[in-house]
Amino acid sequence: MAFEGLSEKLNAAFKRLRGKGRVTEADVREAMKEVRLALLDADVSYSVVKDFTAKVTERAVGADVLASLTPAQQIIKIVNEELTVLMGGANSKLNFASKGPTVVMLVGLQGAGKTTNGAKLAGMFKKMSGKRPLLVACDVYRPAAITQLQVVGQQLDIPVFEMGQANPVKIAKQAVSYAKDHGFDMVFLDTAGRLHIDEQLMDELKNIKRTVEPNEILLVVDAMTGQDAVNAATAFDQALGIDGVMLTKLDGDARGGAALSIRAATGKPIKFAGTGEKLDMIELFHPDRMASRILGMGDMLSLIEKAEQSYDEKKAAELEQKLRKNRFTLTDYLEQMKQLRNMGDLNQLAGMMPGQMGKQMANAQIDEKLLRRQEAIILSMTPKERENPALLNASRKKRVAAGCGLDVSDVNRLLKQYELMMQLTKQLSKGKLPFGMKGMPNLGKMGGMGKMHGFGRKKRLK
Repeated sequence: MAFEGLSEKLNAAFKRLRGKGRVTEADVREAMKEVRLALLDADVSYSVVKDFTAKVTERAVGADVLASLTPAQQIIKIVNEELTVLMGGANSKLNFASKGPTVVMLVGLQGAGKTTNGAKLAGMFKKMSGKRPLLVACDVYRPAAITQLQVVGQQLDIPVFEMGQANPVKIAKQAVSYAKDHGFDMVFLDTAGRLHIDEQLMDELKNIKRTVEPNEILLVVDAMTGQDAVNAATAFDQALGIDGVMLTKLDGDARGGAALSIRAATGKPIKFAGTGEKLDMIELFHPDRMASRILGMGDMLSLIEKAEQSYDEKKAAELEQKLRKNRFTLTDYLEQMKQLRNMGDLNQLAGMMPGQMGKQMANAQIDEKLLRRQEAIILSMTPKERENPALLNASRKKRVAAGCGLDVSDVNRLLKQYELMMQLTKQLSKGKLPFGMKGMPNLGKMGGMGKMHGFGRKKRLK
């Protein structure tokens, strides 16, 4: 989980502050020393750390803070605010064209994830904003780059424009013309990367920029490369003039220093974050929400937004009525498990939950094989059995098990999990949002889902 190490160290420093009834200037400076070490260990650049701790210290040693009834909370509030400012203050939007298709030029070093994350971005705008995007294969050097773009384009149902090994500048120009003629309102240029920044790479990118005049030049950088990501951002900005940054592999970076350093180093905002391998694992980068995650306060807004995107309101309303009438069926059970899976990796959701709630879910995983087996069991039942599991006597269970190629013990395990799930959904359905998202504290009970649904179990079904 991103920032995991940093978050733990910062919270340890603040825990010592909270344990003091009164906080002195010496206490603040000692805490800032620990914050400084935590940030440096997270691979945040020295100059950024120095400026950040100086600003926090200056504000925190003020008379109003030290004399307040909750000085530790005031200091944490200051750290939260300064972290938000450090990462850009607020989410920065993509630059859209006032007329014609919006052209987004994706640039970066080889291996940063331009191809996959560019497609993710196009998919996000298609799903969230109803845009009609076109992917363009301008990387004619890397083996199978065009094929890779076509594969992810097909998975997202987004067309790909390619001209084989032609000149990338010509490809970009023809693609924009094609988009205008065929009604595409967004064009994503997947340009070539290099293993290092070189003059030839920059000249080609400058020619593409000069020819198509993109509305947005988005630099894609790998968060796991730490300070190398900051150096790449600085070099690309100086040579090309970028408009924003997309951080990839943020889910795998336990340090996360790149996210805290790029804005300060380049002055350019982080606009998007790739949070996993799946094609829907991309999100807007909100500095204030990320600061809350780093400080262990969770990110409830992003969690609720993710739930709203994943859940069907009509189905949720129907489920609520069924729960009120105590008519939660096995078909409903299967549907809810699929909806939960659509929300993404539970480990990522854990990072959005505050305090102990997040820790309870931190190592949970959805077992895809188990879900497929449960689906096979349920589909082997008759409609009446799905509606009323109480009908499943020994002979019926034996028939269902034979129908899906599993054992009776697997059927019994599913029925037990269904009963537990029914109890959980009754508790979570008290809010208006699906699964009780409005009454989010109830989600703390989800920490036991590893045992209930086979998430992360050591012993798997055969």
